[in-house]
Amino acid sequence: MHALLIEDDDTIAEFVARGLREAGFAVDRMADGAAGLEAATDQVYDVAVIDVMLPKRDGLSVIEELRRRGIMTPVLILSARRSVDDRVRGLQAGGDDYLTKPFAFAELLARVQALVRRASRTPESSSTSGIRQTGPIRSTCRC
Repeated sequence: MHALLIEDDDTIAEFVARGLREAGFAVDRMADGAAGLEAATDQVYDVAVIDVMLPKRDGLSVIEELRRRGIMTPVLILSARRSVDDRVRGLQAGGDDYLTKPFAFAELLARVQALVRRASRTPESSSTSGIRQTGPIRSTCRC
């Protein structure tokens, strides 16, 4: 599985990337929206985790542009913006799921796995396509 992570906060990015790698994902990390959009259009990803507040181009405009170009990579929005209106805007922009910061990595991983499962149309009861189950994950990012 190949994941794109677009996150400008180094601490959060390292935390998420490390966890996804431990779960069996290859992870490409981009630190701004412009670089993230370029990566997402140049490469095929199984899933993307995208922050909203990014330098150069905000995450919602990245998602909108991906959808406009017909790129349907499942997207988990990861954001400090917590209001219902923010979450609704994110989903309406083309995000498939929305997780607020701070977050527990176990929840992020479960949501990413669910997005990959849905995109591949694999029933929940079957294998998660090479994603390693690493046991209970108790890490929380309060970044």
